[in-house]
Amino acid sequence: MTQTPTESNDTTQPAHPLRGASVLLTGASGGLGSALADELHRRGAKSTLVARRQEPLDRLTVPGTRLAIDLRTADACRQAVTEAARAGGGLDVVINAVGVVAFGPVTDLSIDAMEELFLTNTFVSIMLTRVALGQLRPGGAIVNISGVIAEQNLPGMAAYGASKAAVRSFDEAAAREARRAKIRILDARPPHTETGLADRPIEGDAPKMPQGLQPAAVATAICDALESGAQDLPSSDFSA
Repeated sequence: MTQTPTESNDTTQPAHPLRGASVLLTGASGGLGSALADELHRRGAKSTLVARRQEPLDRLTVPGTRLAIDLRTADACRQAVTEAARAGGGLDVVINAVGVVAFGPVTDLSIDAMEELFLTNTFVSIMLTRVALGQLRPGGAIVNISGVIAEQNLPGMAAYGASKAAVRSFDEAAAREARRAKIRILDARPPHTETGLADRPIEGDAPKMPQGLQPAAVATAICDALESGAQDLPSSDFSA
């Protein structure tokens, strides 16, 4: 008979006020990342802002430590977490808004594009989470953004959707592991959002999509969930 691993009986997941909190925000220069940077600043957080290139980081108007680094290696993820903890006098929250997209039938998608989808969307989330769990203070939180595509995949986005569904599956199990350390892992699955990402696919052309949510509304919902103690953030919890 297969036995389920024993878990702690204490499943309390604390709310996390963001005022004064030390936050690592990755993908900070993107459409959603910049909205999150604004919302975190509005709520009084001390942010370490990470993006791949320095120039977009310099265009952000909010205060915070800026770190230009490509997170697609374990060493880079460790550096980002370490720098955020140093800059913030510890670390309370990690929000990972890094992501790439590709479109087209799976028969047309290159192996290189498939590898990039999983490296950036899936493995960066896993590597950041792994390092952050050793640095976050008790009561801390990690937010990984899998998106509505992780709830229902779509033709023409099969590999992209699979990379995001893998994040959701990882978050589900890792959240249970993290409870012993009183750290919350929150999987956020916003509907299509007007971040501009669909206009910059690594391969293929975006299909016609309905009008998406505004990034500011999604950022507000994510920060509300952090402060309320929510344990999951499905697409149904987002509104225009």
